[in-house]
Amino acid sequence: MSLVECVPNFSEGRRPEVIAAIRDAIAAVEGVVVLDVSSDASHNRTVVTFTAPVATASDAAFAGIAKAAELIDLNHHQGEHPRIGATDVCPFIPLEGASMEDCIVLARRTGERVGTALGIPVFLYERAATRPDRVNLADIRRGEFEQAKAEIGTNPNRVPDYGPNAIHATAGATVIGARPFLVAFNVYLGGKENLPVAKAVAKAVRGSSGGLKGVKGLGLEVDGQAQVSMNLVDLDATPLHRAYEMVRMEAEALGVTPTWSEIVGLVPERALFEAAARHLRWRTYSPDLILERQVRKAQSGGESLAGFVADVASSAPVPGGGSVVALAGSLGAALAQMVAGLTVGRKKYVAVEAEMKEIGLRAAHLVRRLAELKDEDATAYTLVSDAYKLPKETPEQVAVRDGRIQQALVRAAEVPLETARWCAEVATLAALCAEKGNTNAASDAGVAALLAEAAAKGAAYNVRINVAAMVNKAEGAPLAAEALRLVETASEYARRATLAVERQLM
Repeated sequence: MSLVECVPNFSEGRRPEVIAAIRDAIAAVEGVVVLDVSSDASHNRTVVTFTAPVATASDAAFAGIAKAAELIDLNHHQGEHPRIGATDVCPFIPLEGASMEDCIVLARRTGERVGTALGIPVFLYERAATRPDRVNLADIRRGEFEQAKAEIGTNPNRVPDYGPNAIHATAGATVIGARPFLVAFNVYLGGKENLPVAKAVAKAVRGSSGGLKGVKGLGLEVDGQAQVSMNLVDLDATPLHRAYEMVRMEAEALGVTPTWSEIVGLVPERALFEAAARHLRWRTYSPDLILERQVRKAQSGGESLAGFVADVASSAPVPGGGSVVALAGSLGAALAQMVAGLTVGRKKYVAVEAEMKEIGLRAAHLVRRLAELKDEDATAYTLVSDAYKLPKETPEQVAVRDGRIQQALVRAAEVPLETARWCAEVATLAALCAEKGNTNAASDAGVAALLAEAAAKGAAYNVRINVAAMVNKAEGAPLAAEALRLVETASEYARRATLAVERQLM
């Protein structure tokens, strides 16, 4: 199932009955799971976090927006947080099995429905934006509800993407979009007398002022305290710990020390673990070291294919091509195992039954081993990345760093070399299945061989690129040479399998 997260922000944080009605309207839609409801009376704002299948996520968002339009009047709303509508902003975020493109479609579908059915002007932002000046939420919301009342319908730059070219009398306007995961992170700087410092720090950290990439920041007074309110919209560019350190550094330069911090809504676990690893100066940190992560994987039977595909499609460097070719090889081995299984026990193939049983057993082993190499390839990349991050201030440090880089690159070449080795064997087994196995499954054997050949070639690319990065290329040359020989083997058996399949198709 393809899932998305949706995090609508509603301009109400003081009336529990209104907040409950909006939450219930969202939760009533099939497939929706409400994960969190965070309300702040000072901001007079509520953030609802829910997940839903791609098929029903738009319905759930619309239900919340409609209920908010029914119960919230922006003319009587006051709060610390900027707002332009009863539903101020409604982003869709891709989760397992979903893509950013799915979320863009959801944003546009929801925007069109809100504009048509509710008569609320809708502006698209972030990845769903139709204009470059509407990518940034702050640019759309500038001047808030009060300025929007005057400008929508009179200013040609404020024509909405959907809905009437006029502000809704009570619900205002709504901003809907698609974006990566966002973390709402607030750092407090003591009493309200430090509000000027909070404003100065917010200006220093936000990306639009030349601060941190992917950070939006405001200095606010909340419950008698000075707060630096931040949205971290790109955790890869600016992780949680870097945002906090920047706030601390800028505040202390002005004579103020942060007192505490908070996260509004939910946060990816990796953001917290990375912050902890940074604080502990834990160089060898990896998510696979987390006990609960391994328990969840074991209980669920391992990572889902949809989850793996989504991870590959993300901007993170791992899993990458090495993991993908290992999975492709594993799938090829699974197909060979299937064809062998479809051959064993049939009278027509009694002469090759023993051979097919052996092929089935060998293929089953390769399925498991190549699946393991999928994860080992990602780990090997991490070792290389960590080695490049080692200090190089002194000649001794440079020597240690160079040695670690060479070791890591050798390991990063050895893993795909093993992948190529087993993929060549998968191609061999697939060719035998195509030539001797159940003719009704000949095309499956052919697919197995083609997958194995492609995977072997891809694995060889990874071997060679790591060898090319080595200082001591002589150490890596035999690895690259063996990889090329394995590709030749895989290609020869893929050719044999293809010929066998073609004979069955004539």
